[in-house]
Amino acid sequence: MVPAPEQPEDFRSQRMQSPDGKGLARRAWDAYVGTVAKVVASPPIQPAIQRYGAATAVDLFGFWLVWHLEGGFEGLRRSGMSRSAIYRRLRLFRKLFGAHPDEFEMPGVTIDLAAFQEGKIRF
Repeated sequence: MVPAPEQPEDFRSQRMQSPDGKGLARRAWDAYVGTVAKVVASPPIQPAIQRYGAATAVDLFGFWLVWHLEGGFEGLRRSGMSRSAIYRRLRLFRKLFGAHPDEFEMPGVTIDLAAFQEGKIRF
């Protein structure tokens, strides 16, 4: 007899504290804003949101991060992203930020690749 496949966990019945979860990212952001007296309207975030909308800006910021974490084009391909999806995002990223994601430096963001690779994330 073949065992039944394991059912994925249904998170819909588990209440969240808020739409922000525990609010860790929000608290970190508020601390940053309070410390350096800057607001979200500072470049490059605001132009991206104004020109392409919040969802696209978030997608491009995530694309930039994953580009670096996975090792660029071939890493994204190994992760399952299609060539056309990568090229679409590359084109839009370069159009918006004026640089290839490989060369672009996100102000205020550093990537510790070794720590990322050592981290254990369960999906």
